[in-house]
Amino acid sequence: MDTTELGRTGIRISRVSLGTMTWGEQNTEAEAHAQMDRAVAAGVTFFDTAEMYPVPTSAAHVGRTEQYIGTWFAARKSRDRIVLATKVSGPSRMAVARDGRAALDPANIRLAIDASLRRLQTDYVDLYQVHWPARRTNYFGRLGYEHDPADDPVPVADTLGALAELVAAGKARAIGVSNETPWGLLEYLRQAAQSGAPRIASIQNPYSLLNRSFEIGLAEISLRERISLLAYSPLAFGALTGKYLGGRWPPGARLTLFRQFGRYFNPQADAATAAYVRLAHDSGLDPAHLALAFVHSRPFVTATILGATSVAQLDSDLAGVDAPLSADIRAEIDAIHRAHPNPAP
Repeated sequence: MDTTELGRTGIRISRVSLGTMTWGEQNTEAEAHAQMDRAVAAGVTFFDTAEMYPVPTSAAHVGRTEQYIGTWFAARKSRDRIVLATKVSGPSRMAVARDGRAALDPANIRLAIDASLRRLQTDYVDLYQVHWPARRTNYFGRLGYEHDPADDPVPVADTLGALAELVAAGKARAIGVSNETPWGLLEYLRQAAQSGAPRIASIQNPYSLLNRSFEIGLAEISLRERISLLAYSPLAFGALTGKYLGGRWPPGARLTLFRQFGRYFNPQADAATAAYVRLAHDSGLDPAHLALAFVHSRPFVTATILGATSVAQLDSDLAGVDAPLSADIRAEIDAIHRAHPNPAP
């Protein structure tokens, strides 16, 4: 598998990252280990997790995903073969880490990294990411923006300073953000330039055929500043496979089990999904492969994060990222996008 550089860090990562957020909820420890074994055998060297995983998150299960990775490291003696990324939770109704008092101030960040390292059975992570901003802004599908100067509980400078301390202490090799906006990314870069703190190496945001909003503003920053996009939800929680079309709810499927994740379901998203599925079938492609290959081929995407609930599903996804997309197929994709622009942001 091809590798590339993570931002400007000199750290080499595989072009595919293994996503892990189902482990501990939909997947057992043994199943998680099997997925890691298969991914490594296929050349994947980059794992992504978070302190709040698995998702849906709960006080009973929080941290379990990191624990499963830690036991795999201990059993396989393979920590040095993997570029490992995890995340610190900010304030949110979803945040159950640290007894629901998650925040992005220095004290909380220190608590979070130390707890993650214990669960992961390692003394460092390669990439430590802010999972979402502390301020109220556009992420997790939120549209519109209402500015409230009082709604910045922890300044970016303070969060960045705490992350810099982790790098200096050897607990993190590089730092990144997730679910960030153009202003937020530029503010991290500005603060780093002023203070001498490490630059943000990456941004982990959603990117798929149903959500190309990264192209507006963030793609230019990513390319000009060499900030790696780690694209998550390239299959839109499985919607782009077409398995939910026509009101179907396949037994055991993720969105059948957890219907609260309705971000990728609305009339425009359904129409766009149906059009992409037809295009895939007309082109002799698996719809999932069309969707993954599109994301993987974009010049600002450094790594595509693949999450699976079975080894068979992981195998199929790994086979799909390099599916050939002709110029005609790309033109048809853009035509569908013009007809149904960003229906599931």
